Amino acid sequence: MPIRVGTRLFAPRPLTTLLAAALMLLLVSLGRWQLHRAEEKRALFESFAAGAAAALPIDAHTPAPPRYREVAARGHYDATRQILLDNMSNAAGRAGYQVITPFALAGGGWLLVDRGWVPLGASRADLPSIDVPGDDRVVRGRTDELPRPGIRLGEPRRLAGPFPVVASFPTRSDLEALLGEHEWAAAAPLLLLDAHEPDGYLREWAPPGMPPLRHVGYAVQWFALAAALAVLYLIANLRPAGAKGEPGARA
Repeated sequence: MPIRVGTRLFAPRPLTTLLAAALMLLLVSLGRWQLHRAEEKRALFESFAAGAAAALPIDAHTPAPPRYREVAARGHYDATRQILLDNMSNAAGRAGYQVITPFALAGGGWLLVDRGWVPLGASRADLPSIDVPGDDRVVRGRTDELPRPGIRLGEPRRLAGPFPVVASFPTRSDLEALLGEHEWAAAAPLLLLDAHEPDGYLREWAPPGMPPLRHVGYAVQWFALAAALAVLYLIANLRPAGAKGEPGARA
């Protein structure tokens, strides 16, 4: 039913109203999702900043601390079974690998250590030299998780030697099957080796993804689009009261 607004009538058509409402609901939902992502990223960045406390000594049985907590573990590297994580880039966007080395913990159990980023060679067949001494040592770094793709398509291929094995976004179960090990340190699915530790490569550790403020900016854009659509909907459905085909119009 038309509603008079001054000298005009607000007379929206049902289909137009339905489409506009659906689109505005979508835009508002996208804005709210971006605000939710901003909160998640804010917590992640705060965890990263808070993780630089004194290193927590860990072994195979230490409970998991918060993500990015600084930890220390004693043991030795197993240089014979290393993994190169493919499709990794540095801060400048150059393609390369993350070097993942199994670390045998003193007293039993294993830890995966990310020793940093190395660039691609002249070809995919030209793998980098990533040897590391197997002497007893203490490694220090932040706890983290294995990198995950935004979308995982299809079934991943089964990983197999010879080492070093090139793997694209492997899961923990993939690496367990590859290495034949099942006793892993619960405290750290992955340890990001500190920049001052020896036998590492380029280490530019930072929380993944966009900073919180960028998500807030995207949320503002979605809300602004929803508001603009609402204004356009109102303007498009306001007609002069005497327009042909409207109540009060002359034949």
